[in-house]
Amino acid sequence: MNNITFLCDKNSYLNTYKDLYADKFKAININVTFINDSKDLPRNQIVFILSYYKILKESDLAKNLHNIVIHESNLPNGKGWSPASWNILEGRNKLTLTLFEANEKYDAGDIYFKDTISLSGDELADEWREKIALKKLDMCIQFVSNLKYYESHKTPQELTNIQESFYPKRTPVDSKLDVNKSIQDQFNLLRIVDNELYPAYFELNGCEYVLKIYKSR
Repeated sequence: MNNITFLCDKNSYLNTYKDLYADKFKAININVTFINDSKDLPRNQIVFILSYYKILKESDLAKNLHNIVIHESNLPNGKGWSPASWNILEGRNKLTLTLFEANEKYDAGDIYFKDTISLSGDELADEWREKIALKKLDMCIQFVSNLKYYESHKTPQELTNIQESFYPKRTPVDSKLDVNKSIQDQFNLLRIVDNELYPAYFELNGCEYVLKIYKSR
């Protein structure tokens, strides 16, 4: 195995880490290709589907022996959209990431292994995203480096004894602040907003105001 593919949405923050991913895999003699659309999938042994928001068709899945997704929840709990954001909004400082085999259903494939990251509770979006990006890189390398082992050690989700749940898709309105609540009460919401794509905002006296949040350096 000399080549693998990474499939990410064109707007995903993970694209920022393409060079790092390429360098880390080059160090173990593997070349990587990054694509933003499933129609461009080559035929390799492995494709990592990270932050891609469409379900692959059977014809796309058939192009690779393994179609690997890393989802930021303790599957089958937390299927669906933006699991890391929802977990942080719910006050969790330990996030579970699940590496599993994709199929034609949503976040439903057999699980290979899980890992966790810890948050201190003060990270803004760029900071906790970086922790996730680095952990996903470690998990990808772990899977590739121990492929034969994982091929014979996987668990169907229905056998995990974990309750299935789903997170809905977040929309810009989910970044709306309540003017009657304190900043402290809404700090986790401020931690998950994207200053460019879906910034925090509030409405007051018939006007809408946009807030962007940064840490003082």
